Amino acid sequence: MDELKSITGKEQRAILFRLLSYAKPYKKRLIGAFFLLFLATVADITGPILVKIFIDDYLTPMNMQYKPIAILAIGYLILLFAKMFITYFQEFSFQLVALKIIQQLRVDIFSKVQSLGLRYFDKTPAGAIVSRITNDTEAIKDMFVTVIAAFISSGFFVIGTIIAMFILNVRLAVFCLFILPILYLLMRFYRKFSSVFYQELRERLSQLNANLNESLQGMSIIQVFRQQKRLKDEFEEINQKHYEAGMRNIKIDGLLLRPAIDLVYIFAIVLVLSYFGINSMNSVVEIGVLYAFVNYIDRFFEPVNQVMQRLSLYQQAIVAGSRVFAVLDEKELAPGAESIQTYKIERGVVEFKNVSFSYDGKRDVLKNISFKVNEGETVALVGHTGSGKSSIINLIMRFYEFNRGDILIDGKSIKSYSNEELRGKMGLVLQDAFLFYGSVRDNISLHDQTITDNEIEEAANFVQAQSFIEKLPDKYNHLVVERGATFSSGQRQLIGFARTIVRDPKILILDEATANIDTETEEAIQKSLAKMRKGRTTIAIAHRLSTIQDANLILVLHQGQIVEQGTHQELLAKQGLYYKMYLLQNGIRSSFNKDVS
Repeated sequence: MDELKSITGKEQRAILFRLLSYAKPYKKRLIGAFFLLFLATVADITGPILVKIFIDDYLTPMNMQYKPIAILAIGYLILLFAKMFITYFQEFSFQLVALKIIQQLRVDIFSKVQSLGLRYFDKTPAGAIVSRITNDTEAIKDMFVTVIAAFISSGFFVIGTIIAMFILNVRLAVFCLFILPILYLLMRFYRKFSSVFYQELRERLSQLNANLNESLQGMSIIQVFRQQKRLKDEFEEINQKHYEAGMRNIKIDGLLLRPAIDLVYIFAIVLVLSYFGINSMNSVVEIGVLYAFVNYIDRFFEPVNQVMQRLSLYQQAIVAGSRVFAVLDEKELAPGAESIQTYKIERGVVEFKNVSFSYDGKRDVLKNISFKVNEGETVALVGHTGSGKSSIINLIMRFYEFNRGDILIDGKSIKSYSNEELRGKMGLVLQDAFLFYGSVRDNISLHDQTITDNEIEEAANFVQAQSFIEKLPDKYNHLVVERGATFSSGQRQLIGFARTIVRDPKILILDEATANIDTETEEAIQKSLAKMRKGRTTIAIAHRLSTIQDANLILVLHQGQIVEQGTHQELLAKQGLYYKMYLLQNGIRSSFNKDVS
């Protein structure tokens, strides 16, 4: 993990103001909550004054006039009950606003994640992203629920207490003001060091989530290769670092929060008692004033203690906010249309012109790729693993941005088309179809309300999926568990195929679409594909050369370059790389095997 730096005061203020900007839509409710908070503070501060009047005017001189005493008692009880009800409605308002803010914040960050390019997900673990959306936003919620209300409440109360102390005794109140710089220095010192510790704590929690997510996703591989102990050791190591980071937070909290404040509190009490003790030698000390002052000192430090205790929540929220805003400010967006005027795909003619591409900006995985696919034609991409086949698919689907060369559709740059137009006119079938939790029907339509049940069933019948779907207990309403774990690879792929066909794409992209399907089903699908390709431009990645022998053009890729191109028969006649791959797949071994590898 990189060395973590403290978030500066300026950065903290910027994060705080940005978080507070989410409260603007609820300004009226917040103003009402603050007014209630002010009333509760006034009620709390007025109580000791009533007790002081009772002690000095009635109890000490034994002036037991029942009517005024009864009025004071009733007034005191009214203040207590009023404070109780006001506090309830005030806290309810703050809780409601906090939940609304976090609801919006989570929607914003989730929407942002949906718009990020695949480069961002290549470098960021899924568990870390989940941690930003869940744990970090929850920490921000705590700030809105408890910290801000506590800070403002404490501010009202401290100001009111100071005013009340000045009313009682100006000189002693001035002495007590010297406590404020000490408290400010403690808070500043705590904020400086705790921001680093909380950053580390959040980072370790993110690593825990990432490790846990990876372990759950790869559980079958972990068990097959008996990796349980290694994963357990890795998790224990990260968990230990998380524990150590938490202990550092506890230590600084234990030192600078309650104990340090209590020390200053004792100093203030000693100051007040010493002042009255010295004055008692020269003049009479009013017991009510002494009681009120000691009570106000106690009440003065209680909100200070609350603020200091909540400083830890504040620091966690600021650190969490910085992590959330880092995602919201991420510049690695999914590629989109670069021109204001966007075009429509009419024919589906695809052309690559000297396209070069690199994932990391250092090593090209595609080098000067040029080819053209006319309307209704099929182009097949073949080559060994790492030759660049999937990268071509990634570029034409606009999953990644490219800067060298150009890709044309109907003679116009692919960058001139909106993603909505591209994805609406292109159909992609991957080697391993991803199924979502829901019904089979939902996985084919993907909740597109414009797709009818009849179209869903026709698409399933077209790709030979109807036979196994009809055998399911609830047929098209059968529940699909997470990632379609209860279906075979071939069944998942057939559903994925139906998902693409039901949208009647203009350009069809197949990434080894029949890899997980048995031979009998594959033959049936090949017949369907032959019908489907009529009027559609098709680009297919193929590992089994037998599936693309009827392609109009076959491109043979090697180390990111097109080394051969032609029809199946033309490439066999050349007796080059394609010829060697064909012989290998048909069980023929010869001395050129080493060249192929």
